[in-house]
Amino acid sequence: MFILLLTVLLAKLTKRIVAKAVSNSKLKFSKLLQDFFTSLSGKIIFTLGLLIALSQLGFELGPLLAGFGIAGVIIGFALQDTLSNFASGMMILIYRPFDVGDLIHAAGVTGRVSHMSLVSTTIKTLDNQRLIIPNNKIWGDTINNITAEHHRRVDMTFDISYSDNIEQAEAVLEQLVQEHPKVLKHPEPTVKLHLLGESSVDFVVRPWVRPEDYWEVYWDITRAVKMRFDEEGISIPFPQRDVHFYRG
Repeated sequence: MFILLLTVLLAKLTKRIVAKAVSNSKLKFSKLLQDFFTSLSGKIIFTLGLLIALSQLGFELGPLLAGFGIAGVIIGFALQDTLSNFASGMMILIYRPFDVGDLIHAAGVTGRVSHMSLVSTTIKTLDNQRLIIPNNKIWGDTINNITAEHHRRVDMTFDISYSDNIEQAEAVLEQLVQEHPKVLKHPEPTVKLHLLGESSVDFVVRPWVRPEDYWEVYWDITRAVKMRFDEEGISIPFPQRDVHFYRG
């Protein structure tokens, strides 16, 4: 009993020491890797203590370990899906495509990672739903880490009529982009005439922002363009078709 009590105390102490060491490491371990090392260290100490306690009680460890091995094989066949998730969790742990707090799109879901384990990842969606996704679903899909880079480009297209002044429209778009406080100066934004469509002249507007400012800039500039185009007398055309009737 004393050995088990001592083992529990040593396991807790080891977990605290390892948790502090990996969190302050210069290697910048991911949150999943930190939790893995912390949990593993405690389990190793507890397992060793348990084996020592069993040996002191007169148990033969050889047959006992062999029995554990056979049981492990049986459990492995029964838990194939779980083991697949575990293997995917190990790959995520090693390659670190994302970490807790990152905004990602994976397995058909977009949201911020709130928790990670070796079998599943918890994602909080943009409309505040909590989804627990098996790791094999994530690792087997394309992973888009939206917040991995410090800059993100906002792609917008604005149409004007063929009868409108191109230089006037271009000047308005450039001014609105440059005046927005959350548009980055570097890389420089792009405002270019892009396409001569069937019923409109199309401009592309591509400012660069921080990832967290993407939608705010998108919505602000879209609203400002509509209001300024109305003030400047610049029209936003709708698709048109000319229909010709011929008498036979």
